[in-house]
Amino acid sequence: MTKPSTDAKNNEFGYFDDQQKEYVISTPFTPTPWINYLGNDGFYGLISNTAGGYSFYQDPKFRRLTRYRYNSVPVDTSGRYFYLKCDDQIWSATGRPVTNQPQSYACRHGMGYSRFLVSNQGIDSELTCFVPLGEKAEVHRLTLKNSTVKRKKIDLFSYMEWCLWNAEDDAANFQRNLSTGEVEVEDGVIYHKTEYRERRDHYAFYSVNQRISGFDTDRESFLGPYRGVENPLCVENGQATNSHAQGWSPIASHHLQVELAPGEEHTLVFVLGYCEVDKTQKWQSPGVINKIPAKQLISRYDSAQKVQNALAALAAYWDQLLGKFQLNSPDDKLNRSLNIWNQYQNMVTFNLSRSASFYESGIGRGMGFRDSNQDTIGFAHMVPEKVRERILDLSATQKTDGSAYHQYQPLTKKGNANIGGNFNDDPMWMVLSTVNYIKESGDFSILTEKVAFDGDNEGTPDHFEHLRRAFDHVVNHLGPHGLPLIGRADWNDCLNLNCFSEDPNESYQTTQRGQSDVAESLMIAGQFVLYGQDFVHLCQRVGKVELAQYAQQQVDTMHAAVLQHGWDGKWFLRAYDARGHKIGSQENNEGKIFIESQGFCVMAGIGMQDGKARQALDSVEKLLATPHGIMLNQPAFSGYDKYLGEISSYPPGYKENAGIFCHNNPWIMVAEAMLGRGNKAYEYFANISPAYLQDAQQKHKTEPYVYSQMIAGNDATTPGQAKNSWLTGTAAWCFYAASQYILGIKADYAGLRIAPCIPADWSGFTLSRRFRKAHYIIEVRNPNRLCSGNVKLEIDGEQVSGTLIDYDRFNKEHHVIATISPG
Repeated sequence: MTKPSTDAKNNEFGYFDDQQKEYVISTPFTPTPWINYLGNDGFYGLISNTAGGYSFYQDPKFRRLTRYRYNSVPVDTSGRYFYLKCDDQIWSATGRPVTNQPQSYACRHGMGYSRFLVSNQGIDSELTCFVPLGEKAEVHRLTLKNSTVKRKKIDLFSYMEWCLWNAEDDAANFQRNLSTGEVEVEDGVIYHKTEYRERRDHYAFYSVNQRISGFDTDRESFLGPYRGVENPLCVENGQATNSHAQGWSPIASHHLQVELAPGEEHTLVFVLGYCEVDKTQKWQSPGVINKIPAKQLISRYDSAQKVQNALAALAAYWDQLLGKFQLNSPDDKLNRSLNIWNQYQNMVTFNLSRSASFYESGIGRGMGFRDSNQDTIGFAHMVPEKVRERILDLSATQKTDGSAYHQYQPLTKKGNANIGGNFNDDPMWMVLSTVNYIKESGDFSILTEKVAFDGDNEGTPDHFEHLRRAFDHVVNHLGPHGLPLIGRADWNDCLNLNCFSEDPNESYQTTQRGQSDVAESLMIAGQFVLYGQDFVHLCQRVGKVELAQYAQQQVDTMHAAVLQHGWDGKWFLRAYDARGHKIGSQENNEGKIFIESQGFCVMAGIGMQDGKARQALDSVEKLLATPHGIMLNQPAFSGYDKYLGEISSYPPGYKENAGIFCHNNPWIMVAEAMLGRGNKAYEYFANISPAYLQDAQQKHKTEPYVYSQMIAGNDATTPGQAKNSWLTGTAAWCFYAASQYILGIKADYAGLRIAPCIPADWSGFTLSRRFRKAHYIIEVRNPNRLCSGNVKLEIDGEQVSGTLIDYDRFNKEHHVIATISPG
């Protein structure tokens, strides 16, 4: 086993192994299931530290391969399992679901794979689960070794339960789906073909590269009546029943008998695959599915060597991706975060937005418009071509008035009509994603790409026109104070100022009453000034002078409106409600101050000249900051207020009601860095970054290697406890804040700008940064121990004026020295 990093703490749950880019979990009994994601190219698997979870192709609602039960007790008891029986002892190759615990256990979550190492009864097992690059399949490689001096006979049973494709219908429509399950078994391969003979052109399969002793495809036959996955009857009896599912609950289980001499080891390869077949070639013979694509897929992974080659390719892929940004700073925890886990989480969140996790069931949400645009800012440096495609997909869901569907379905790439739009912060996020993409890639051609508006068949405008209409959507939807109307909600989905709901069966986000022409948002106002300036600069860059002048006028007008109507004396207001009353004001008894408007108004530069920005951030530190992160608002709301909506429905200290909603903490980090307060920006970063929370795992509960959406605030009964891990905009924003504002390495149209704002006790840092076709080794020196100051550049030994690494001049391999000096 590889030695852990020197600062890794082998505590009761696990530790980081930075050399292998793995987190090592040392017990099956973590505070919550600690999961990993498999797959990058459309086929995905969620896998916990005991192999729980589920798999799907493209869409977690409409193409779900395996079942998962979120509310089941015990928790996390649906997954891909391997039962071993030897010498009348039964255990699992993943620690659970069998209650009999093995003598040793470890789960190593890595980049796109998870490994389980278990020893019991002198049998060592190593299970590696991953999705090969470009495949619609999950591969499970299981190696068994006899570490005793006696011959061992092992009965091995695989197990997974099929989902009947539509995960929502599968979990609710029992009068139909208990009668529809269909399977085929051929040459030891179990094929799931439910609904294939009707309207589906796809099926799934589960194979193993060895002759089997038996199989089961009917859940009750395998488990036995009134039993669960912790004690299947077939495993107890040591014999499969060869059951064929006819409706009820179809499963896939192989029974294999393995005999090992002393010291001998044996490797088996299981493949969970998905196949789509042309409508004209669905059948091999009447009633028998066309198995040719499945057999071709299986053949690519029918040996241990082929699997090892695929694992090596996956490792090389991640080394190449992560190698585009590699930091060497005085803080090993920051290096670990930015070099490995933060970038890894950025990829996962970019792939799935908020659609599929152990907290998002995969059936209630598609890809969020605001979410997906923001996720690109942590990912554009890794695979810019995927970001380009995503932005254009989002652009296609925009409506002709500049608004957008709040979500779209990944399978159809159509807007989610059930959710609709009118979340008035949505449009401007596309300005952020597009500008950030162009600066990173240098690709202005995205602006001239033809993209139709949703439901508009008359003409095909270019993507730039979509940005213009996004900008004008704000201009055309202003309230009594000249501030942006909030609509159903802004970034905070739970601030529902036009809902007034008193019916528990209504959705806060989709219910709207009245004309909604009064309630205004200071968060959108700051967002408009910030990204409106980006739009102005983009217009100037592409020669649209008149449009730039018009846009600048609108931005200036909004800037003035914020100062006139949005300043509350010590901080920025949050909003005006539908009655014209202030929210986030000293006049309020509860919810006097909110984080969002402080972050966005200061990031927009509002109040920088007259001290209001500094005063607002000082108020954040005094009233909202905790050791666990910055709370969303204070004081918490103690009772429900229909004029505020869902935010006041949560208990104090949780979620949007004075919880630490981690997504917006980086906005304050950015704002502090803009003021030159590097110590404070860094403190806020460390307070919520999982790399710094190893000693608080029992309290924190969620995975100690990725960000969570929410941490309980001071008003909660469990302050510091996290929820909703993995799929959160926190990942992209924290990487953005740390890389572009704390480290200060920021992409611009002409190259990279260097403007660090670091902790004053740092002597400097070094960053290997691949930018377009260039590779820069950037050495930042801080001889005077400053947070920020004047930056003097030297490139390849040549003094360069300004803070820009000009890409036109320096577009190959270059050594950059940036020295911070007083000023």
